[in-house]
Amino acid sequence: MSSPVSNKIALFIDGANLYATAKTLGFDIDYKRLLKEFQSRGTLLRAFYYTAIIEDQEYSSIRPLVDWLGYNGYTVVTKATKEFIDTSGRRKLKGNMDIELAVDAMELAEHIDQMVLFSGDGDFRSLVEAVQRRGVRVTVVSTIASQPPMIADELRRQADVFTDLVELQSKLGRDPSERPAPRERGESRHHAPQFLQRATTMAPRADDDDFDD
Repeated sequence: MSSPVSNKIALFIDGANLYATAKTLGFDIDYKRLLKEFQSRGTLLRAFYYTAIIEDQEYSSIRPLVDWLGYNGYTVVTKATKEFIDTSGRRKLKGNMDIELAVDAMELAEHIDQMVLFSGDGDFRSLVEAVQRRGVRVTVVSTIASQPPMIADELRRQADVFTDLVELQSKLGRDPSERPAPRERGESRHHAPQFLQRATTMAPRADDDDFDD
């Protein structure tokens, strides 16, 4: 029996932004639960995850997450970060995925009823407006529970629906009691973050806030 109301959904996850938002709120995203939550809300056509990866680095803490997502229902879009020197002479990494996300959203707009954007970046306001003009309802997920809020006011106003990540914590957060005790063996060699010793059945968290957007 088909649903009387079609609800084709696409998720667009700004990886660095979502990681920083969840970290600010004090919990880890369980990406398997995230996928299930939105599959229950309609027909989930795509779940895009955007992140920059530091090139020429033997070990990148984001890579295990990227690999896991790619095998577990997500469309992962990555690009290499660029290194530059800021005005005070410090080395910085730049990894902005706004253009990639915007292009994918515009291409998919005619095929979906609802776009869910996981980001608080005000640069996406004009994209949200353009997608809405094509008849798509846009939900933006970020938080105003932090000081200052993680979402730009203009993006929040443009969205059809604003969902605070705090409200989704019980549905998307990883249960801390599910974490196995980290194994000591091999930990010191790479100084791997704790999530790498967790069971591979769960999505590791994204440690990708170490560069500026």
